[in-house]
Amino acid sequence: MKNKDKSSGSKESGKSNVDRKRGAKHESLKQLEEKARLADERLNQIKYLQADFENYKKSIERRNKDFEQKANERLVKELLPVIDDLEAAAQKAGNDEARKGYELIYKKVIDILMKSGLSVIQAKGKQFDPYFHEAVTSVPSDQPEGTVLEEVQKGYTFHSDVIRHSKVKVAKKRDKK
Repeated sequence: MKNKDKSSGSKESGKSNVDRKRGAKHESLKQLEEKARLADERLNQIKYLQADFENYKKSIERRNKDFEQKANERLVKELLPVIDDLEAAAQKAGNDEARKGYELIYKKVIDILMKSGLSVIQAKGKQFDPYFHEAVTSVPSDQPEGTVLEEVQKGYTFHSDVIRHSKVKVAKKRDKK
């Protein structure tokens, strides 16, 4: 009987060994699945962090570009009176040599600023546009009403933004007598 007990015991222990191995495999599989899930979770977190970092870099680049443009705009605005003075000096210069010298300096300064984004607002002969022009007076004229007759002071845009309106004289209808 002892042999029978041993054989039945070994069958049971064989079954329990198989069950234990299956249980261990099942447990290992669960752990592996959990680790895979955690790895996917971490990978997604890394992707989100990477996207956030890229957005942050773009934001900083935009801010730096905006800061640079605003600083340049401020400098250009401060130079506008100097440009006006150079232009006036060229017009009032007593001799041709002095006039040519002022015009050359004026042209060089304007060219440098235009490369940076400055543009002169064209006004004379155009229809008055309050976005670009500031009317200083209206003058009776045969021209269509609202036509810019004369530019009193040049206006400028910097990267499409008006930094100084053109000061202009605008046509109005003549009074009929």
